[in-house]
Amino acid sequence: MFSPFIDTILIFGGINAMMALGLYLPLSAAQLSLAQGGFMAIGAYTSAVLTRNFGVPFGFALLGGASLASMVGIAVGFPALRIRGLYLLLMTLGFNEIIRVFFLNFKYTGGVGGFGGILPSTNIYNLYLVLILLIIFFYRLENSHLGRILRTIGQDQDAAEARGVPLTRMKTLAFGGGAFIAGLAGGFYAHFVMFIESENFGFFTSLESMIFVLLGGSSVFVGPILGAYLVTLIPEIFRFMQTFRYEFFGASLVIMMILRPTGLLDEKIIRLSWWRGKLLRQRLK
Repeated sequence: MFSPFIDTILIFGGINAMMALGLYLPLSAAQLSLAQGGFMAIGAYTSAVLTRNFGVPFGFALLGGASLASMVGIAVGFPALRIRGLYLLLMTLGFNEIIRVFFLNFKYTGGVGGFGGILPSTNIYNLYLVLILLIIFFYRLENSHLGRILRTIGQDQDAAEARGVPLTRMKTLAFGGGAFIAGLAGGFYAHFVMFIESENFGFFTSLESMIFVLLGGSSVFVGPILGAYLVTLIPEIFRFMQTFRYEFFGASLVIMMILRPTGLLDEKIIRLSWWRGKLLRQRLK
């Protein structure tokens, strides 16, 4: 569609945006997770095995990998229900390492040598079709009864429980949904790079997902998407600095977080932008 370089940036940006949305969903229900890399790995390996070894069509393989990641996410979500804060981060980090080590030693998926020959290849059209559907879903969720329940849980779990909100069901649903989206991202990633190994889905993959959300803003779903694209683009912008570009990237993140500790986008900015757009449309009429 574009040049190979721009295509690569757009595809990685779309995959990162999915990972950001996959973390935003459980985070909206006060479930801060470092397991997104593990869910991504499940989706990546499952879809790759289904297409390469069993000839399953790409779309069905994606759904298969995402569904398995979602089921595992629900299983992980149950013991996480009574854990909060730092302990929840440690538990999900431990799960992420379990998944990484499992695929490192699982010979059916290549083990240490990795898993290659993955076809067909991800393209911009199928990736952004799914991303647009996810954006529509989150837009509808923000203005729905379910979305308001999740925000209530995220703001004060005890108050939400006192008002009769089924915390167990909502948190499990959010955790499983976030795992499903991360599994989709893993499937697209595997079919884009065509060779995967367990190190692709370690701690830093989960940490990067958290950076997307914290940088862009965790109060509105468009914030994590913005954060994902910025983290994808900024290292490329500083590419002319060669070996120092990641240092400048890190410095940029620090400066942004100092100036905007709540993230680049929040509800006030979105509301202000909406009113300005409304006034502009009225003037144009």
